[in-house]
Amino acid sequence: MILVGNVGKDHCVVYVQSRRSYWQSGTPVANFSLATNERCKDRNDEWQQRTQWHSIVAWQRLAETVGEYIAKGSKLYVEGKLRTTRWEDRQSGERKYRTEIVARDLLLLGPRENGGGDHKGAPRTNNEDQRSDSGFGESGDEDIPF
Repeated sequence: MILVGNVGKDHCVVYVQSRRSYWQSGTPVANFSLATNERCKDRNDEWQQRTQWHSIVAWQRLAETVGEYIAKGSKLYVEGKLRTTRWEDRQSGERKYRTEIVARDLLLLGPRENGGGDHKGAPRTNNEDQRSDSGFGESGDEDIPF
């Protein structure tokens, strides 16, 4: 999944205590929202702009980079994979779902729009060598049938 959009609110970086063996104690994780825009014509042949909000999660060094360089209004390129989790609400018993993008690569595309200054020297960061927290292996290009 590849998205280009603007960060909707400041990130939240926490250090998790995971029970999974491949995450060390104190692994950083960052959560933030990203807004993407689509422009299309309506039935009256007038241009409309639609905004879609995406939940982004970044792990390890990528999460630390988010904490250092990313803020509300930042324009980002995000590459990652789509992950949907489900659970049952303990009170109502209702099945709930959450879909998010687990970031593998981030690129800051310009200065923050809220006047917070620019990000000269902000690195392009990726998590190619890090495991995902989903427990499933990554498929390589050789697995794609085309």
